[in-house]
Amino acid sequence: MRNLVSPFWVSAVVVLAAGLAFTELAANEYYFTAAYLILQALIMAVAWNILGGFTGYVNFGSAGFFAAGAYTSIALDKALGLPLPLLIVAGALVSGLIGLGVGYLTLRLRGVYFAIATLALAIVLETFVSNWTYVGGARGAFILTPENHLWFSSYVHMLFMLMLILAVASVAISRKLNFSRLGRGLAAIRDDEIAAECAGVPTLRLKLVSTTIMGAMMGVAGAPYPFFVTYVEPISAFNLFVAVNAIAMPMIGGTAHWLGPVVGALLVGSLQEIIKVNISSEINILLVGIMLVLFISLAPQGIVGLVQKHLRKRSA
Repeated sequence: MRNLVSPFWVSAVVVLAAGLAFTELAANEYYFTAAYLILQALIMAVAWNILGGFTGYVNFGSAGFFAAGAYTSIALDKALGLPLPLLIVAGALVSGLIGLGVGYLTLRLRGVYFAIATLALAIVLETFVSNWTYVGGARGAFILTPENHLWFSSYVHMLFMLMLILAVASVAISRKLNFSRLGRGLAAIRDDEIAAECAGVPTLRLKLVSTTIMGAMMGVAGAPYPFFVTYVEPISAFNLFVAVNAIAMPMIGGTAHWLGPVVGALLVGSLQEIIKVNISSEINILLVGIMLVLFISLAPQGIVGLVQKHLRKRSA
């Protein structure tokens, strides 16, 4: 009962209610497009942090898991015409299984070797998809958006609300994991994996759980993507900027706490959309690079870490 009335769940209900009101009050379609992209990045940042932040294993293959979810949607929509909620579940299952398989093969590697292995995964998946003619191959695939969009005035509004629900659910999972026994085991692996093994922590099993959850959440972010852009090609789905954002946002917000990726995604994502409209989308890569260098050099604990440090000093 206590969890049901916790400040987090009250905030989640308020956010969802505000999202519904936003779909009725906002007139400019661009607002929904920008909000969708920020929420998509938020889910990916939260997902990356489960492995990269909580466990300490840096993953450069985020775009591969994201694209796996997207192309699962394309394949099943073409084959069976499934509704979007089922496609999202399927994308989560496929990307989660890929995460489990990749984890089993690569989690015995550490540091830069693991990072390179995950980057190689994205390249292998992109090569496979580029030669898979059923989903369009290198030419790409067009997706027809369904005419039914419930009570919303447009399909973009419905996609925005769906992504908002998925983002809240992702944050809830990350928060629950952060304070759970599993989360404490992942933190022990991050701090000192050898010591954790000596203390009896089942490190390989926990890391496999971490990669599976990470992959599934990346797939959730990617599954609705084809219905948002209506045309998907391997170059856009496996875009390296997707992976860079997934890494930069948690590191800027703070990787040691569940709130860090949320803060980083909202800050960096909002700045990127503002720059895209007022200057050029090409500047976004420069923005992320500069912010990442500054935070790694001056505040490696991220924004949330800085706030926590300040609060501890005030209470001392």
